[in-house]
Amino acid sequence: MFFPMFLWYDPTFYLVIIGLVISLAASGYVNSTFRKYDQVPSRSGVSGTDAAAYILQSAGIHDVQIREVSGNLTDNYNSQDKTLNLSQSTARSTSVAAIGVAAHECGHAVQDKVRYAPMNLRAGLVPVANLGSTLSLPIIFAGVIFGMNHIIISIGLWAFAAALIFQLVTLPVEFNASRRAVAILSSSPLLSGDEVVMVKKVLFAAALTYVAAALTTFLQLLRLIILFGGNRDNN
Repeated sequence: MFFPMFLWYDPTFYLVIIGLVISLAASGYVNSTFRKYDQVPSRSGVSGTDAAAYILQSAGIHDVQIREVSGNLTDNYNSQDKTLNLSQSTARSTSVAAIGVAAHECGHAVQDKVRYAPMNLRAGLVPVANLGSTLSLPIIFAGVIFGMNHIIISIGLWAFAAALIFQLVTLPVEFNASRRAVAILSSSPLLSGDEVVMVKKVLFAAALTYVAAALTTFLQLLRLIILFGGNRDNN
């Protein structure tokens, strides 16, 4: 994220450093955890794609298409076009990690089927969050240019807060999808008990990336409030 050069010398820049460390630590942890259990082949020998197909069928979901997409850990469920997109490292692998990731995305499909409220709320917040993350800083800096105009700056801060709200709503959605995935795998022939324990570690590591993202955004918002929120013109 772009910051004017003068912001690099203010005392609150340590908040940016803390956020960066948190993000890097979470990313490193999820990557190392996935690599570790991606080297453990499942005893069932099913691939991520096969596991996803089994789970969807078992859940009575017949309108979701499973697709293979490029990239690594780019797996996602799209409720708009009813597609479950598995990255190549997940779709073709028979590892415990791959099956766990596939099951997690199936958890989102199940959420969609039962109309899980936080998921619907998150979907509704997407346009607002995207707009807020894109326009918040330009709006705040416009307020600074116009003599610390408190109205413009407030609009910018609330726009930035919208992105944080979206990330906070995302947390229960992701944790719930992981819980659903673990429950499904625990009662299926896809993985044994000790393999499900490994999946829990993979999904917990993945969930931490969302926690880290929310913490990082909160620290950025706090920094903006310290820099601009307390010095607004009251005219």
